[in-house]
Amino acid sequence: MKVVVLGAGVVGIATAWHLADQGHEVTVIDRRMGPGLETSFANGGQISPSHAEPWANPATLKSLPGWLLREDAPLVFRWRADPDLWRFGLRFLANCTRAAARRNTERAWRLARYSLDGMKAIRAAEGFAYDEASRGILHVFEDPKGFDAAGRHAAELDRTLGIPHRVMSPAECVAHEPALAPVQTRLAGGVLSPIDEQGDARLFTANLAERVAAKGGRLLYGRSVEALETSGDRVTAVRLDMGTRIEADALVAAMGSFTPLLLRRIGIRLPVYPLKGYSVTLNVAGRNDAPQGSLTDDARRIVFTRLGDRLRAAGTAELAGYDLSLNRVRSQAILKGVQAVFPEIARDAVPDYWCGLRPASPDGVPVIGPTRFRNLFLNTGHGTLGWTMAAGSGRLVADLVSGRTPEISTEGLTLDRFRI
Repeated sequence: MKVVVLGAGVVGIATAWHLADQGHEVTVIDRRMGPGLETSFANGGQISPSHAEPWANPATLKSLPGWLLREDAPLVFRWRADPDLWRFGLRFLANCTRAAARRNTERAWRLARYSLDGMKAIRAAEGFAYDEASRGILHVFEDPKGFDAAGRHAAELDRTLGIPHRVMSPAECVAHEPALAPVQTRLAGGVLSPIDEQGDARLFTANLAERVAAKGGRLLYGRSVEALETSGDRVTAVRLDMGTRIEADALVAAMGSFTPLLLRRIGIRLPVYPLKGYSVTLNVAGRNDAPQGSLTDDARRIVFTRLGDRLRAAGTAELAGYDLSLNRVRSQAILKGVQAVFPEIARDAVPDYWCGLRPASPDGVPVIGPTRFRNLFLNTGHGTLGWTMAAGSGRLVADLVSGRTPEISTEGLTLDRFRI
């Protein structure tokens, strides 16, 4: 079949790779001049299936009142006269119950775990490097109460969903990550997620895009999608700028936060909203005091990941529509997180700031699979876990396009769960 994939981020390129691997004639379209230049460009670098619990949970609901007046809060709602934001916010709050969080964590874990296996399969098949490492992710805590609560929660996730964790003392944290030695006396302990990985999403996406081209795929960069042409229950063609028209047997919408803007023109209301995240990248070449792995400071909601000669720190979530301006206070909050955990590095290195729009669903689970148009498929809404879920999402959607039964259940992953 002729299949068009809209979007050349890590999710779109992973989908295209699987489609090409299954023998389809694939065309990828993206408005940027190359792959992985939007949300995939400078994310936190964590492949974290063990951290499948969504932002919408009772702990977030409890913290929201204290965050409302803080410009540097981990989660900020920029309330405005935007009906989509209000609808998202109300759905988000409705999913902050214990029962909803448990259900949504199970759904996200199912896909994330499957995706981790898919990442290993792509790595084995293609063999390229992307600053990857499989050392697990260490969550560190300074507050004893927070550490105790995290340990209990980790035990519950292990017992109920089989998500492995290991509770560690401050000394064990330093043994795992020696760069923590200067702050060992401040640590209450840590929780290691041993199956998690790390890597540069942009580099992975660029390398995989080359493999898509090698399999015969066509990559159209710097081209904007103007409209989708429909006839009955099918999408028949994609209209691009400069009058180009591309016919397709099937299409996959993987344009991240911009997917809803396109699909609403053909009557599909997609409950996905931009969730702005920030990152800071520091050059740590030649430093012996820089971390080798990936860590998460749970209290500050900041992640730290070593990517070759760079240290990437990322975090925060801001609901501000499609605004891509760099908020200085929120950028500085990330840098302050680095200063708190790795003070010597933060003092010496020159920060490179970035922000991007993550496509978030209100329940924290991606929106994948069929639509009311029988040849149009969705692959978006991954929120903070797009890098984590890309390989599995791509395989699942490719199987659906090919008429194959997916290897995991799609229950709770499709648009049907919103009944819209």
